Amino acid sequence: MEQTSTLQEENCSLKPQESYETVCWGCGLRLLLPSYAPVFKCGWCGAITNNMYKTHRQHWVDACTAFQDRLFVPVVLCIILSIICGGVWAVYPVVFSVISLSSVFHSISTFILASGTLVNFCLASFTPAGKPPKILWGNYGVVVKGGLNDYTFCQFCEKPKSAQTHHCRSCKTCVLDMDHHCPFIGNCVGAANHHHFITFLFFALISNIYVLLVSTYAGLWIWPTFFYVPIDLASTFKSTNLVHLVTAFVDALMNSSVVLSARAIALMYLIIAGLSVSIGIGVLLYQQVQLLYSGQNYIDSLKVRGDGAVEGSQFKNGWENLFRIFGSRHPIFWLLPKKFKSSSLSKKSHEK
Repeated sequence: MEQTSTLQEENCSLKPQESYETVCWGCGLRLLLPSYAPVFKCGWCGAITNNMYKTHRQHWVDACTAFQDRLFVPVVLCIILSIICGGVWAVYPVVFSVISLSSVFHSISTFILASGTLVNFCLASFTPAGKPPKILWGNYGVVVKGGLNDYTFCQFCEKPKSAQTHHCRSCKTCVLDMDHHCPFIGNCVGAANHHHFITFLFFALISNIYVLLVSTYAGLWIWPTFFYVPIDLASTFKSTNLVHLVTAFVDALMNSSVVLSARAIALMYLIIAGLSVSIGIGVLLYQQVQLLYSGQNYIDSLKVRGDGAVEGSQFKNGWENLFRIFGSRHPIFWLLPKKFKSSSLSKKSHEK
């Protein structure tokens, strides 16, 4: 008898759970599910409900991130201004002391690059990343069939968000076509300012390469020659010991740096800053253009790499994806600012 009762208890535990009734957040219809389903999709409006998602509100983390964003923006702006002003002060009196056609050309180039970098940095920083369009929800009378297809409910904003929309806890808002949150501009990179962000990276890269080349050329004119340094380099160069050769070169460089002027020190800063910033921005710009051409953003690439189901080589129509961000204008005018239009955001073109 004890064994029979035990089997009956096990059979009862294996029985499926009873159906239960719930309400769809999208259209307000009552749904009858056969068993407890934490994630389900409404058959009428297409809204997805995820009861497994729980919000963890860490206010102190959000406050630290917001303070970091406010701190980084003026720091980056000061670095940009220091490179521009330092380059004008250190380079032009050395190389372009006499007014000529070359000096006029470099003056115009400096103005264009500096203005493009500053304007696009400000636009990328202070333009809202992309506010999702308003959509009616919550009532069966206003939601058409399939009107909320693949929409989920944002627990933070307490409103629907599409598959192309992500919530940024640093900005405390949902961002349409969000790429990532960039602390250096203190803003998210989304549908409304992605064009400004790419253009800022382009101008910053070209500007730093230009500063690096011109500063190196000017530094060769004012750097103290090694022949005036009290060290026997001639006998050292004859030595076959590589360590002695490198040591002598470093000693001569350090000894000559003692007599450097303020302008030469500024040129050293410009050379180091131009080289390091060019490498970092070049890598970031290449990554951004590659993702745009393939019809992805940074968040999409993380999802693709996580499951490994889709390879980057399967994406196509790369130019259409670039036109989606930069507009249907000729590529020559892509560097000019453009007004954001939500209607221009078509679905990314790629194979399914």
